[in-house]
Amino acid sequence: MSRTIQQAVEQLAAPILEELELELVDVEFQKEGKNWFLRVFIDSDHGVDLDDCTKVSERLSESLDSEDPIEQAYYLEVSSPGAERPLKKKQDIEKAVGKNVHVTTYAPVEGDKVFEGELQHFENDTLHIAVKQMHKKVVKKVPYAQVAKARLAVIM
Repeated sequence: MSRTIQQAVEQLAAPILEELELELVDVEFQKEGKNWFLRVFIDSDHGVDLDDCTKVSERLSESLDSEDPIEQAYYLEVSSPGAERPLKKKQDIEKAVGKNVHVTTYAPVEGDKVFEGELQHFENDTLHIAVKQMHKKVVKKVPYAQVAKARLAVIM
């Protein structure tokens, strides 16, 4: 996605979300088949419901129509990021302490590029993730600078 489209949408969404006490999790703009989709993911400490998504969608749609930062036709979708929400910022990682996470890295860290387990600490820009190895838990230390993608994980 063009960084300018993402920035424009973030700027337009910020006052709406602040007023509604919601948080912007992510913005995606992608083509699927012949159609373009602008997806805006929102959340809050108490979660979001259909009413929240509708309010944001209606108000953001008005702002997007007024400012017109996207040239082509697209469908706007506003939703919750779901149970496996992405962890995009350091603040997201900090909030995830004590929860299960799935982390992939740019390069191997301690021999692995994928870590799934409980995020025990986030200190000094290092994630401490308790992962299962054989029949025991081992804490892996993953530098934040090496994190390519991170999300909450539902572990069965």
